[in-house]
Amino acid sequence: MKLANASLLFALSLLSSVAFADTAALAPSGTLRAVFLANNPAQAVRDPASGQIRGASADLARELGRRLNVPVALAPSASPQSVIDTVAKGDADIGFVAYAPSRTGTVEFSQTYMLVRQSFLVPDASPLKSVADIDKAGLRISGGKGDSVTLFLARTLKAATLVETDGTPADTKRKFDAREIDAFAANRQRLTNMMKDMPGYRLLPDNVFDVPQTVIVAKGNTKGLAAMNALIDDVRQSGFLKSALEKSGIVGIDIAPSGYGYGRAE
Repeated sequence: MKLANASLLFALSLLSSVAFADTAALAPSGTLRAVFLANNPAQAVRDPASGQIRGASADLARELGRRLNVPVALAPSASPQSVIDTVAKGDADIGFVAYAPSRTGTVEFSQTYMLVRQSFLVPDASPLKSVADIDKAGLRISGGKGDSVTLFLARTLKAATLVETDGTPADTKRKFDAREIDAFAANRQRLTNMMKDMPGYRLLPDNVFDVPQTVIVAKGNTKGLAAMNALIDDVRQSGFLKSALEKSGIVGIDIAPSGYGYGRAE
């Protein structure tokens, strides 16, 4: 009995030391500071009724805070680069942002936890019927400046011309009205939201790219990165992540399978 009790105490002390190490790596101030992309509903949105930030990324941050036994402070950021800069400068402990080769260097990227499907918005009268019609000479294909799908299109378009917007629905609508663009790329939820205020437009039925959503930590924070990857493995296996995605109500998102890597973003 004494041996069993001693083993139990040792196990508890080991778990406590691991949790302490993770807290020191991910929440050194005693609060887990998490930053997310404000204009990406696939990550998180602010509930208009309660004012609370909700969504898959918010749930993931809160679950990490619960396991570390620290409070969580969630903050929106204007662009993917600002999310990266905030973490790189130490003004946040973790950040939610999609992996892209051009974004590497100042932060560490976790494994992919979620895939966000990207498609195109086109006018109802457009002859474009699927993503196979997009990359043709004379077409002007658009995306928000710095967005993952825009970076992808910059790497992959061969015949069509890429036109960037400032990332706002207003600029996209203006460019459509001025006939400066033929299609606009974004995640399916953003495009669905835009259609509510833009009658006369439709979504293409298929997807051009699956954006790999990840969690970033500061460059060189290998302990924090390992803890983040372990959390993603656990919430994927336990069903927590599946529940979080379903609860968010966001269209066009899926769990990234274990070992997915970064897909076509690499």
